[in-house]
Amino acid sequence: MIGTFIQKLKLVIRDEGLRKRILFVIGALALFRIFAVIPIPGIDTIQLANFFSNNQFLGLLNIFSGGGLANLSIVMLGVGPYITASIIMQLLTIMSPKMKALYQEEGEAGRKKFSQYSRLLTVPLAFIQAFGFFVLLQRQGIVVDVGLFQTLTNVIVIAAGSVLLMWVGELISEFGIGNGVSLIIFAGIVAGLPTAVSQLLFTFDISQVPLYLGFIAIGFVITAGVVIITEAERPIPITYAKRVRGAKVYGGISTYLPLRVNQAGVIPIIFALAILLFPQMVFSFLAGLGGPIVSAISSAVLGALSNQLVYGTLYFLLVFLFTYFYTAVTFDPDTISKNLQRSGAFIPGVRPGNTTSEYIGKILTRITLVGAMFLGFIAVLPLGMQAITGITTIAIGGTALLIAVSVVLDLVKKIDAQVSIREY
Repeated sequence: MIGTFIQKLKLVIRDEGLRKRILFVIGALALFRIFAVIPIPGIDTIQLANFFSNNQFLGLLNIFSGGGLANLSIVMLGVGPYITASIIMQLLTIMSPKMKALYQEEGEAGRKKFSQYSRLLTVPLAFIQAFGFFVLLQRQGIVVDVGLFQTLTNVIVIAAGSVLLMWVGELISEFGIGNGVSLIIFAGIVAGLPTAVSQLLFTFDISQVPLYLGFIAIGFVITAGVVIITEAERPIPITYAKRVRGAKVYGGISTYLPLRVNQAGVIPIIFALAILLFPQMVFSFLAGLGGPIVSAISSAVLGALSNQLVYGTLYFLLVFLFTYFYTAVTFDPDTISKNLQRSGAFIPGVRPGNTTSEYIGKILTRITLVGAMFLGFIAVLPLGMQAITGITTIAIGGTALLIAVSVVLDLVKKIDAQVSIREY
């Protein structure tokens, strides 16, 4: 295994095309980190530090911004507006048959057009989120109250930073390796590791060593679980019918259709967090408007979301539902059944057509249950640990670990696929 790894590493280094792709990803992520440390003007750093230390919501939102929110940088919204736009577009595929046909049946051209609609929707969402978040920061005293012109300028800069980051992510997906948006979130998580390690070293307590060891052990278990569930497959046997053309016989071979236990990957976690964070941002904004009814409703909603039991239950349910939702959108048993029938393939003991589609759908539903339960469990596990230990940073670290492991696995697979293509 080590010899194979070294051989593939040499191929990565020697192959010019693959090397350029990897260097492009590194360069794009370095550019993103430069953007993430350029702050907007008029920040009260003391108020910012106090606000972040007492607000877990902003800690989770900082994950989506790739660490840019902690500095109130020009890319403080990160890829959040683009993720929100993607969720809206995915929901439209269920509500609109035309959007579903565009995404699933019109091939690569349809998917490109679908992605273009998502990018266009990101622009107004970025402006709305930028204005709401900037006004919220002003009311908290984090950003110095400035005139209308300066406020509009900052809103435009923040929205433009989010659109720019979306563009960088698209470039990574096209000219680099891996999913650009996921890699940007991953880069923000990794960039926060030195700060987290330094804080741990400065606050190290020898009496808490068993607790630290327990956290490390649970971290390894979660990592191993994510790897196992991500790599797990349920093979469905496929046989190609024999076809005689002239003196030659084609087909008759047997293979299998691999169904992954977790078809959705890390997307359910990202979608669930986006859905949980958006109402918190909206109601935090509404709470300061001054109307007694609006303020009371906003305070009640924010109070409910700050309850760990309510928050954890919603988080689990959203991860569970989004796992099924995203799997249903991206993997259509009817399309698979039609493709098998067109190519002269069939599942032994199962009739082609609707029967095959129902058979695949039934298996997919069962194995997705395992993946959805597992993802939901490890998503809320850090919240349970936080309730037991009282350490608030665990919840953020657990979510970050989940995203980071999934992104790394996806990146390794895509690099391995590029290496395999060049080997042949």
